[in-house]
Amino acid sequence: MAKRKIKLDINNNIYELEIEPNRILADLLREELGLTGTKKSCDIGVCGSCTVLLDGKAITSCITLAVDCVNKKILTIEGVANGDKLDRIQEAFVDRGAVQCGFCTPGMVLSAKALLCENPNPSEVEIRRAIAGNLCRCTGYSKIVEAIKSASG
Repeated sequence: MAKRKIKLDINNNIYELEIEPNRILADLLREELGLTGTKKSCDIGVCGSCTVLLDGKAITSCITLAVDCVNKKILTIEGVANGDKLDRIQEAFVDRGAVQCGFCTPGMVLSAKALLCENPNPSEVEIRRAIAGNLCRCTGYSKIVEAIKSASG
């Protein structure tokens, strides 16, 4: 398959890449760019561990072609903090004990960020709906919902 030259805006950095048209975004982020905060688990878009923001919307990068992200802004967990200063959502996750093994955390944080950008004061039902595509095996979700609620407003 012939490679294609593309430019991607990832975490406000422009990357010029030559990729195969069937290259999956999660693989490109992890393997070619070293952005390993984007986790891979199911490879079918149902667990949420690979969640990134594409133009502010939460998407599953394990089923998204990288070429479909040209002329769009991609935000990974590596781009959420401002230097050494954690984003308020990341701080809330730490403060509320919503981080355990950490595997789901990047996707949860990005799903929460997308929600709070769209709706700064969501109800618990809206929070649960926003993270419904993100599976967690450790926390039982209560502390995650609590963290997102505390970061709202």
